[in-house]
Amino acid sequence: MPLAFHYIQREKSWLSFNARVLQEAADPSVPLIERLKFLGIFSSNLDEFFRVRVAALRKLARYKQKFRFLEYDPDIVLNEVLKIVISQQKRFDKIYKILTEELAEHKIFTVNETQLNPHQTRFVTNYFQKEILPRLSPVIIDRIQQFPFLKDKSIYLAVRLSKSDVNGNFKYKHALIEIPTEFISRFVVLPKIGENKYLILLEDIIRFCLRDLFYIFHFHTYEAWTVKLTRDADLEIDEHVAGNFIDIVSKSLQKRKKGTPVRFTYYKSLPPDFLNYFVRRMHLDTHDLIPGGRYHNFKDFIKVPNIGGKDMVYEPLIQVPHRVFEPKKSMIRAIKFQDCILHLPYHSFDFVIQYLREASIDPKVKDIKITLYRVAENSNIVNSLINAVRNGKSVTVFLELQARFDEEANIAWTKKMEEEGVKVIHGTQGRKVHCKICLITREEKGKAVLYANIGTGNYHEVTARLYCDHSFFTSDKRITTDVKDVFRFLEFGGKMTNLRHLMISPLNMRNKLTALINKEIENAKLKKDARIILKLNHIDDRKLVNQLYEASMQGVKIDIIARSTCSIVPGLKKISENIRAISIVDKFLEHARIYYFLNDGIPAVYLSSSDLMYRNLNTRVEVAVPVYDKKIQVEIFEILRIQLADNTKARLISETLQNRYYKSRGTTKVRAQEDVYNFLRTTE
Repeated sequence: MPLAFHYIQREKSWLSFNARVLQEAADPSVPLIERLKFLGIFSSNLDEFFRVRVAALRKLARYKQKFRFLEYDPDIVLNEVLKIVISQQKRFDKIYKILTEELAEHKIFTVNETQLNPHQTRFVTNYFQKEILPRLSPVIIDRIQQFPFLKDKSIYLAVRLSKSDVNGNFKYKHALIEIPTEFISRFVVLPKIGENKYLILLEDIIRFCLRDLFYIFHFHTYEAWTVKLTRDADLEIDEHVAGNFIDIVSKSLQKRKKGTPVRFTYYKSLPPDFLNYFVRRMHLDTHDLIPGGRYHNFKDFIKVPNIGGKDMVYEPLIQVPHRVFEPKKSMIRAIKFQDCILHLPYHSFDFVIQYLREASIDPKVKDIKITLYRVAENSNIVNSLINAVRNGKSVTVFLELQARFDEEANIAWTKKMEEEGVKVIHGTQGRKVHCKICLITREEKGKAVLYANIGTGNYHEVTARLYCDHSFFTSDKRITTDVKDVFRFLEFGGKMTNLRHLMISPLNMRNKLTALINKEIENAKLKKDARIILKLNHIDDRKLVNQLYEASMQGVKIDIIARSTCSIVPGLKKISENIRAISIVDKFLEHARIYYFLNDGIPAVYLSSSDLMYRNLNTRVEVAVPVYDKKIQVEIFEILRIQLADNTKARLISETLQNRYYKSRGTTKVRAQEDVYNFLRTTE
């Protein structure tokens, strides 16, 4: 069995994924506005990384004496993580500078407060007075007894006013201004000048108008630097506290808003004495300090306006018609006679909404059960479920209150659905319900007939246009009976002992995966072809990783497509020489989970909500559904084959975390997301 040092450390592996996002921002073949959006995605990812993973490392470091069996020293990992983050931040700043220069070549200019001409000055001053000034609430922080509370996710201007007396002595005054991006777009489009187009950021308009804001002080100099605080986002829910689960989560959310600081990002030109003032008043640690560029909260760049035309963005995806589901034809009837699958976003998620809408008005449908983890802000899924209740159906929703950063939205949805008569169940405090399953019970000729939908992604129509996922429909009694048992377990508890086809964690998924891997090992020992393909977001479970190492040593060919975290080290002599791991980062987010086992020529293919991490296999309710339909199996394998052949957007995962692009032999260009789309167009 391989030793512990044959793993890629989880946090460093994740940062390597975010480096791949930066690669997309730097890639000249990507349209310019899309490259800015990738900077926004990088920033948003990093925010969450600090709020969750760095916060967890800080706690481990603080209490590591209590954890005797840690595989690593959290202090060492923290120092390594911060070095990587600072290095990536420098790379980020260089890429942003390059992008602004390239935009300028296309006559698109992002200007700051020092670059305005007289015409722009009048526009900006007027815009400030009418739109921004009413939203500003500056706080003078000199000699203040209680330092202002800095909110997570917000950005602030740290302002210094100064003037000198006749003797040359300087007098200072300091203030904090929260940038009101919650109410006003971060990007303000300035009037065109000839063919030139201009953008200015909200904080630069405020910088320009500081004198108008602080006019009562009559200072000579007005300066401002952007600062941002990131807080620990962990919900510390005490499982031993009795009470209403909604109330428990709500109280934890209030604590999150006041979480411990884990990162203080500041414009690197902030004067040292001003920075020290923040450190002292906010009780920051030197590890919390991350110097950065002029702008923070680059996540807002995900919504940067396109003022440069259609060549600046990816072409809109024209979704592929489905070979089974036809307009104005019953989906339920189609599913009755054959299994069906959607490949999102290439197929439309509207089919899932149509499926529920049809069920909501079908007189023969008596019952709908569904698990919800994340839903859209104005969810057609939820609206269809509410409509089903209004049409006399029994509707039960298993809504996960602990879906990270969606907790408040899910509490609001709970209240809305309960008001409409939907039965909402929240499960247990210690185990997240992460599976994506739906079961419809329909009365046909006096008998209850079951129809199931099982997905790799959320019931979320917005992300379904951006995420690559699979949504599987079946009336196969082998599967629907198991799905029914899963819902019975979620509703009433107890034990599930009769599942024959589904994998479900924490009940049997680990054992079934172990058995499938062992079968490949046995086939390899018998000199038979043995192969495993795993497509997922994360793979980090030590027991399964060790078993995959063992399979490799026995001659099993293993391919891994991991979007983010991958602790496996491919290519180690005599250990992982038969393992190849790649990561694909492109215009859509790779989100699907597929487990493929050659199984002595009778492939075992599963679609799942579960990554291969300890949490998914031991502390969450996850489901993996077997695909028995041969045609769908072939379709899924072809998608995997195309992804494994990608030589354009695939990076090799390695111990050095260099993110080298995979270059295959031959000259044929393969870009998986485009080629999968073309494959589906020709087969539908």
